[in-house]
Amino acid sequence: MSDTHRLTWTLVVPVKPLARAKSRLSGPAGPHRERLALAIATDTVSAALRCPRVRGVVVVTDDPVAAPELAALGAHIVPDEPDAGLNPALVHGVERARSLAPDGGVGAMSADLPALRPAELDRVLEAAEGAPNAFLPDVAGAGTTLYTARPGAAFAPAFGTDSRSRHRELGARELLLDDVLSVRQDVDTIDDLRAAVVLGVGPRTASVAPLLPVPCRSAQGD
Repeated sequence: MSDTHRLTWTLVVPVKPLARAKSRLSGPAGPHRERLALAIATDTVSAALRCPRVRGVVVVTDDPVAAPELAALGAHIVPDEPDAGLNPALVHGVERARSLAPDGGVGAMSADLPALRPAELDRVLEAAEGAPNAFLPDVAGAGTTLYTARPGAAFAPAFGTDSRSRHRELGARELLLDDVLSVRQDVDTIDDLRAAVVLGVGPRTASVAPLLPVPCRSAQGD
């Protein structure tokens, strides 16, 4: 597919209410947990919007603080009307995404990729063009950070425990790519955050990380 006719994508990013987000970082982040969760989501969405193949980002959230912050970046905000868990929320978001760009592909992407590089995401989305459904495993090897569906393909995400295995079982193509670590490095624990910091996180996360009771020295991503 040439650059002129390449497939573009609308990504759906779920953002939990900040009061419940990043619960596994409650101890290390201390009083900065909610601020850190918002910073990570903001850097993720901002980087995604700078990716050449991304036409738009739909954020599914009910959080009254996160919603306007992410809308200000250019994301489309959709309330979590199903309120029935992660995968139903993603399906709900994809309905909006497909109404915005019916000729494009859609994808569900984790909100916790603070080191995300637009160029690396672009390579992943280029590879995803080759299958009706595709997914990218997380760096830990059991989860998923991105699941995609080409135009006309069913969108059936299986995020949650062992999502890598479940996406395989559902017939999605696993994308095994070199040099896309920033799209695989999600953040659930303090060790994950440290690994993201080594890669170089975005400016919001970089401003919060040094404040944590368990500090992480950071470099701004590009």
